[in-house]
Amino acid sequence: MSAMKQAYFITATGTDLGKTWLTAGLAGLLRQRGEAVCVVKPVMSGYDESRPWESDAGVLLKNVGDGDMKSPAGVTPDAIAAIAPWRFAAPLSPDRAAALEGKRIDFDELVAWCRDRIAATEGTLLIEGIGGVMVPLDEGHTVRDWIAALHVPVVLVAGSYLGSLSHTLTALAALREVGVVPVAVVVNESAGGDVRLADVAASLTPHLGDAVLVVMGRNDLAGMTRLADALA
Repeated sequence: MSAMKQAYFITATGTDLGKTWLTAGLAGLLRQRGEAVCVVKPVMSGYDESRPWESDAGVLLKNVGDGDMKSPAGVTPDAIAAIAPWRFAAPLSPDRAAALEGKRIDFDELVAWCRDRIAATEGTLLIEGIGGVMVPLDEGHTVRDWIAALHVPVVLVAGSYLGSLSHTLTALAALREVGVVPVAVVVNESAGGDVRLADVAASLTPHLGDAVLVVMGRNDLAGMTRLADALA
């Protein structure tokens, strides 16, 4: 199988749906296949400087790093800063988390930083977003605007909880409104959910257009493999 030689933006219909789990798992699988892969989590809130290895960026680094990076001690604040330049302590939307620290995300700077990383990456770059597609980054931009500005393929992560269908179709409509059509929609089985994955898939399929649907159970290596194959 040939290397993807591409950048992908991993976003979601909301928060806590498995973006980091999926990005880390996909990166690890590509590494196992012998492919060059890098990961970034440019914007991160809820960051505890005393425990960097527990952050989303820390999880990503442990899946692509070598040697010391596999242990908590190897995931240093400097290593985190290299892939997550915009870090905020409060577990809030990035605009509010930044404001609480007297800061503001410069949208143009964020887009330029990502473009530089895309240009410098040999192989595949996975860019993990923050929250859902309409999460505010500042007073005038959302994650959707960030995605649209980068012009890279998008993977949309959704859940299987009751109500996820509406949230997923709303996210798809919002993305399409700015010309973004995801290459894949991943339905990640929600913990404690009582909606069958098959029912979610059956309802979503007619609305996906050309997007590939990948349905994943909990810790589903086969599902991760299907996603990697779909992106190849």
